[in-house]
Amino acid sequence: MKLLFIGDIVGRPGRDLIKRGVRPLVRKHQVDLVIANGENAAAGAGLTRDNANEIFKAGVQVITGGNHIWDKREVLEFIDQEPRLIRPANYPAGTPGRGATLVTLPDGTRVGVLNLMGRVFLSTLDDPFTAAEREIAALRAQGAQIVFVDFHAETTSEKIALSWFLDGRVTAVVGTHTHVQTADERILPEGTACLTDAGMTGPHDGVIGMDRQGVIARFRTGMPARFEPAGGDPRLNGVFVTADPATGRATAIERLSISGAELEQLAERQAVTTP
Repeated sequence: MKLLFIGDIVGRPGRDLIKRGVRPLVRKHQVDLVIANGENAAAGAGLTRDNANEIFKAGVQVITGGNHIWDKREVLEFIDQEPRLIRPANYPAGTPGRGATLVTLPDGTRVGVLNLMGRVFLSTLDDPFTAAEREIAALRAQGAQIVFVDFHAETTSEKIALSWFLDGRVTAVVGTHTHVQTADERILPEGTACLTDAGMTGPHDGVIGMDRQGVIARFRTGMPARFEPAGGDPRLNGVFVTADPATGRATAIERLSISGAELEQLAERQAVTTP
């Protein structure tokens, strides 16, 4: 079976790429499950109910979060009722929402999706390593054959460490948060696929998705500046992970970086060839 994980969706440009690109990519690559990080989908910070519904309607089956998941307060109105939306599992007990979810595919395969957040230079949350062990055990008890982990973290070292820690216990550990796709994809000895960061789905002519002038002004002056999603060069970043449900081991991992124009061409070709 094949999973497609899509890196951090940024603002309307990112949502537009999702609407245009998910279904053509699913058809071309015969994808069984689509997961996307959506914590920046609302103008670059947070997630609204409308944003979530738009992303689900486009073909994404699970949305993961991170440090910006609470930036739009209305998420508190629906996160408890939406099992397809998860936030980092290492928030303290009593935090709204859930840190993992289980998806049953049409062929009966059960896929667990787990969201964690790092602590180095980012948060003071509970230990993600301990939370991972707890949540993986719970997913396995529910019959999960495949377990995918979105680790929302700042440093490459913390992400790589968690990948090694979970080698052989999960199918894949893929990092998010930096919005810059890394080129270190590999399958570890016990069968866990890993990638330090999946990258960003949105405008790549700014600074990690935001208009570059405001970001540059903030760096130069240290003064507050209004950040807006950038324009130009819309690009969808993500990763394909192929796995064997019988063993839970990954058999292949492949990075994805595709422009909006390429997605349009893919959709047009499919429209021409579809009876």
